[in-house]
Amino acid sequence: MALPDFEGLAMFAKVAEERSFARAAKAMGLSVATVSRGVGRLEERLGARLFNRTSRKLSLTDFGRQLAERASRIYCDAEEIENAARELSSRPRGLIRLAAPMTFGVHWVAPILPDFFELYPDIQIDLHLSDAVVDLVADGFDAALRIAVLPDSSLVARRITPVSPFILAAPAYLEKHGCPQHPRDLAAHHILGYTYRPRQDVWRLRSNAGEEEVVTPNGPLRATNSEALVPLALRGLGICELPEFMASEYIADGRLKPILTDWTLPSGALYFVTPSARARPAKVDALADFVATRLSNPTWRWPR
Repeated sequence: MALPDFEGLAMFAKVAEERSFARAAKAMGLSVATVSRGVGRLEERLGARLFNRTSRKLSLTDFGRQLAERASRIYCDAEEIENAARELSSRPRGLIRLAAPMTFGVHWVAPILPDFFELYPDIQIDLHLSDAVVDLVADGFDAALRIAVLPDSSLVARRITPVSPFILAAPAYLEKHGCPQHPRDLAAHHILGYTYRPRQDVWRLRSNAGEEEVVTPNGPLRATNSEALVPLALRGLGICELPEFMASEYIADGRLKPILTDWTLPSGALYFVTPSARARPAKVDALADFVATRLSNPTWRWPR
């Protein structure tokens, strides 16, 4: 059995209410011809006339009067359902599956969540912490925070703030092994490696003068989380690369010192990434705006 002609019933109900095709068409934002065709289609489907039409007057037939009240209820119910759905889709609420890097998530995302939940008590967050890059679409995530030099992709990325990498060593290490003056010198040093960095097998450095150098790190430890490298670096057992949001603390108190300061590794940024900006839920927009507000000018910034 074919579906009921809900559109035709809605048009009929509005014409019956307004007692005019023109006024009904204006109220629904349609042309008079469209409304007339819709009512005519419904009459043909039902096999009976709904209106008596003259050049000056429009009135319901007996058959039309019997249907008008029911059609009006259907129309009103549909409006209520649509309004409720629109309110739900525009009000931030529901579950957000969010992925974030482990250390950044623990030290910078988790501390701002209490304020977020106070602003949006109808939102819940499933926070997935891992330095591995998740597939947002395949793994069913609504959004991710990524610290990277992002390649072109089908994802939508909102840049929040730059994040610079620093090459660091403890004073004890530099006293024992000397301070590298050029990236080529790193070949004779212990380099602590981070598994998930782009091209983790090499470091590509550029000098302030535009010179480029490629270094192959070699050292006693490689880990899937940068925080695991810190104890060895603090003990003077190797040189490490740390993102600015981690490095600034150790630079400030002198436990680690920046080296090769005339050279830089490729700088990335913090991005709020979503599968698509099209019809993005209000809950995700609310989180994106909140994160951008709270983390666009972070306290970890350290002058180079």
